[in-house]
Amino acid sequence: MPEANTVETRTGHAEIGGARLEYSWIGPQPGRGAQARPTLVLLHEGLGCVSMWRDFPERLSEATGCGALIFSRRGYGTSDPAPLPRPLSYMHDEAFSVLGPVLDHFAIERAILVGHSDGASIAAIYAGGVADHRVRGLVLLAPHFIVEDICVKSIAEAKTAYETTDLRDRLARHHGDNVDCAFRGWNRVWLESDFRTWDIREYLPYIRVPMLIVQGQNDEYGTARQIEVAREECYSPVEAVLLPDCGHAPFRDRPAATLIAARDFILSLIAIETGEREGVAG
Repeated sequence: MPEANTVETRTGHAEIGGARLEYSWIGPQPGRGAQARPTLVLLHEGLGCVSMWRDFPERLSEATGCGALIFSRRGYGTSDPAPLPRPLSYMHDEAFSVLGPVLDHFAIERAILVGHSDGASIAAIYAGGVADHRVRGLVLLAPHFIVEDICVKSIAEAKTAYETTDLRDRLARHHGDNVDCAFRGWNRVWLESDFRTWDIREYLPYIRVPMLIVQGQNDEYGTARQIEVAREECYSPVEAVLLPDCGHAPFRDRPAATLIAARDFILSLIAIETGEREGVAG
């Protein structure tokens, strides 16, 4: 695959829901009219932020012709800090209280939600829990629909690494003063005994848009069971790619394969929408 060309990027902070959220906008602004392309809205993992997506948003924007919005949730990157401890419902809270206002603030009329890990779960909760016609598809990288033993084990190991290795310093390069907020807010919730029953399968039957799942075969935080859950519960189309030699971050571990899968899925959604409109118009 050829290298992505440089696309226009602007960055800043937006006041949304009483907090300043870091954001980066790549490529075209939200379009208007029947033929406008959707905006890719990227939702980061439990330890992620704008910068930790690396060049994946730029490459995906270039490959699809869509604008891309990336933002850091409260407590991450250079966004405002978040109060700790986070509640066990923190992903539901993000879906129901933050994501809609983000789409409103940036005047996004059509969106494809691209989520990684926690961000993928937030996208699924939103798509299944809010009847928002603006959402046209989901690209979910290593999503969590249920809690698996492998995930809890790896999160416990991450806590040890944070306390005994240079993991905190490496994360601080991205989160700055938010580093402890980002790590401890995420880590403590997942290690709570009550969180073992966390389960968002109830939202999956209500998702009314196509979904792509990209999962690594060597994901240390989840297994192919997550794909099985989606196929068991969803009525909408579910496509899945299980990548060998890939851990929990497909866009970092297998960037080319992940980009191709996401690109082809997004372009197929755009083609279907365009075709449907042309059919109606004709």
